[in-house]
Amino acid sequence: MPKPMPKSFGWLIQPLFTIFCLLVIMLLAFPVTATPALATGLYSMPQTASSWVLDEADQISRLNQGKIESELEQLATQTGDEVRFVTIHRLDYGETAQTFADELMERWFPTAEAQANETVIVLDDVTNNIGISVGDQSAKALTPDIAESVISETMKVPLLRGNQYNQSVLNATDRLVAVMSGEPDPGPPEYDSTIDTDRNFATAEETEATRGSSTVVVVVLLIAATVIPMATYYWYISAGG
Repeated sequence: MPKPMPKSFGWLIQPLFTIFCLLVIMLLAFPVTATPALATGLYSMPQTASSWVLDEADQISRLNQGKIESELEQLATQTGDEVRFVTIHRLDYGETAQTFADELMERWFPTAEAQANETVIVLDDVTNNIGISVGDQSAKALTPDIAESVISETMKVPLLRGNQYNQSVLNATDRLVAVMSGEPDPGPPEYDSTIDTDRNFATAEETEATRGSSTVVVVVLLIAATVIPMATYYWYISAGG
């Protein structure tokens, strides 16, 4: 018959059991992978384009949003060309800002005729990547070269200088209104040529990889914190036998 556990270790039973229960609850509740609900998918967006600025990432101030919308409304009235900015916080896995911009264009404006005078710009504030989709008629003024410069220079530079989202969209609005109104292209803002406008932040893949590594470490620590006390407890019981 096993001997009773020494009284000197009896005080460990209740604390160890409590710790074990807490760690099990934490382990079950901990998100082992990125929560899909936090990502933005195409079908989580409005069915129709109901505003000039859709700030899902909550990065544009109310004052600036009002100013931008007023300018874009005036542009649409005067030229028929419509520009819509969309900011989001994290895309679904496999999506890019460019693919999302193209998909939004298709969702909001299903036909070539409906797309003709439309421009959709998507900014993901997790990666600071930007995508642009331009209709055929609008592309006569907003040429592919200018469109690329708008997202890679006019919008990107303020982001590289401290995530200046308001300035990024304001600058883009001013340039787009000028170009699409038939005025000379003011070009991108001046910037230090040593700045890498193509890459100065973690990609979505790197962000997910880092999050995944951190998750593994935390899970391993939780398991170790659970197993070690229990193993110690059973060792004490065995030692008493």
